[in-house]
Amino acid sequence: MIEDETATLELARALAAIARERKLAYVFKASYDKANRTSADSFRGPGLEEGLRILDRVRQEVGVPVLSDVHTPEEARQVGPVLDCLQIPALLSRQTDLLVAAAQTGKAVNLKKGQFMAPQDAARAAEKIAAYNPNIILTERGYSFGYHNLVADMRSLAIMRRTGYPVVFDATHSVQLPGGGIQSGGDREFIPVLARAAAGAGIDGLFLEVHPEPARARSDAACMLPLADVPELLDTVLAIHRAARRTK
Repeated sequence: MIEDETATLELARALAAIARERKLAYVFKASYDKANRTSADSFRGPGLEEGLRILDRVRQEVGVPVLSDVHTPEEARQVGPVLDCLQIPALLSRQTDLLVAAAQTGKAVNLKKGQFMAPQDAARAAEKIAAYNPNIILTERGYSFGYHNLVADMRSLAIMRRTGYPVVFDATHSVQLPGGGIQSGGDREFIPVLARAAAGAGIDGLFLEVHPEPARARSDAACMLPLADVPELLDTVLAIHRAARRTK
């Protein structure tokens, strides 16, 4: 989430430097509006206009592609000129009008598989986008396992890769414990565990929510990865990913 302009630019620059050192492609993601907060009183971000201005500044000054989530067809059309990639939130992953509007911007579309959706069904949602735009990414972020819990099924990654689209694993939202109070919880300690497992299973990218001080984050604090932990985790994931590719 975009908490403020200065913090957003500092984080984008820090992550870009980490990625450059490892010769990794890097896309900066931040939400201008977190529309699905647990509580109506929770901070949602700076809003569309101000958020896009900040993201455009990241794009221009840091020199990296930017991504954010969209919630309505009209919103998709508004953000298209600024964003390099539009993200379909998991809870909206079957909303046909939204998928089509995002596709029609001509920008890449990152479809986050819904917590209620089987990996085979993600292909049906992707077909709605592909009718207008083939530049699609599929992201796994965990599956609902009873109330207030998620499970990450590594088979999902292999099944979704059969579509031919790049598959990304969201290691931070997959440790979320949704709802259960005024804000969602999470098990941050399992982020590296799931990231390593996903790298071994086979992925094309890794999605991480990162914060310099996770305890002070205004959204998803319990499942944020500390910025200081990013280099070591990426080095480990890259080593596993390379080893997995050699064994195919």
